[in-house]
Amino acid sequence: MAKLNMVQAINLALETEMAKDESVIVLGEDVGRDEGVFRVTAGLLEKFGESRVIDTPLAESAIIGTSIGMALAGMKPVGEMQFSGFSYLMVHQLEGHASRFRGRSLGEWNVPLVIRMPYGGGVRALEHHSESREGLYSTIPGVKVVIPSTPRNARALLLAAIRDPDPVIFMEPKRSYRAFREEVPEEEEIMEIGKAQIVQEGSDITVIAWGAMMRPAIKAVDEIKEKLGKSVELIDLLTMNPMDGLTVAESVKKTGRCVIVQEAPKTMGIASEVIAQINDRALMYLEAPVKRLTNYDVMTPYFGREMNYVPGQENIYKAIEETLNY
Repeated sequence: MAKLNMVQAINLALETEMAKDESVIVLGEDVGRDEGVFRVTAGLLEKFGESRVIDTPLAESAIIGTSIGMALAGMKPVGEMQFSGFSYLMVHQLEGHASRFRGRSLGEWNVPLVIRMPYGGGVRALEHHSESREGLYSTIPGVKVVIPSTPRNARALLLAAIRDPDPVIFMEPKRSYRAFREEVPEEEEIMEIGKAQIVQEGSDITVIAWGAMMRPAIKAVDEIKEKLGKSVELIDLLTMNPMDGLTVAESVKKTGRCVIVQEAPKTMGIASEVIAQINDRALMYLEAPVKRLTNYDVMTPYFGREMNYVPGQENIYKAIEETLNY
């Protein structure tokens, strides 16, 4: 198996699906001749041509508007928002059209489009380039929201997203783009959208994370095991909407304790919905309050203070320790 970073794995998924299915179209700002701002679309223009790898104007609303039209005409567009911080210009068409066609047409029409967007902090970027807004997109009925955490699950989930019959927001943690490599099988893998993954089984406490927060969470869990000898069950949420509340609840029923690690600000985030799912399904099994470790309710600071703002291994460790000792 080849060892790929996340950029290479996403590129492989796009190339694989474009070679297999002529209806798959890639479009976005600089995705063609410049091969994407992070080089995710490298080589695609040369292989598939200008009719299938389309450089668009600097207009996010045009990217999704065109994608909606393509999807309704039978194509499978994969649009790129160069940074998630600029994606809000497309929200009206996502909410007002893409998410509603299935219901509006009583199931006769669907909109199979994917919008990819790099998100999150940790790369010393400027304002509008580091936010984590998965909670915002997860509030839109009819839209699925997926966040990979490793090269392997990035390829498998993007293939699933492209083949999904409904709109999928595919948020890519750019802090993880080139941070590490992972073996990715030669044969095709598809992961189910809407299903969380138990990365490590345990019996004393459940830790839930997603995206770029998985790596510090793994390190903190290893440290807990080494220093305290505790058994931690680690869950990668992978899909924000629809959320796999059943896997979360079954884990909490087993461990009785839970810590959620979220890169986004605290209020109205995905962690809040995870807690609600636990309350609905496993409240009577809890031995301690569910703790959520998040960013602060402020805009992402400039890079000089950025890493003090994003949860890291040290404060994840403390959150787990406090919950174990409750």
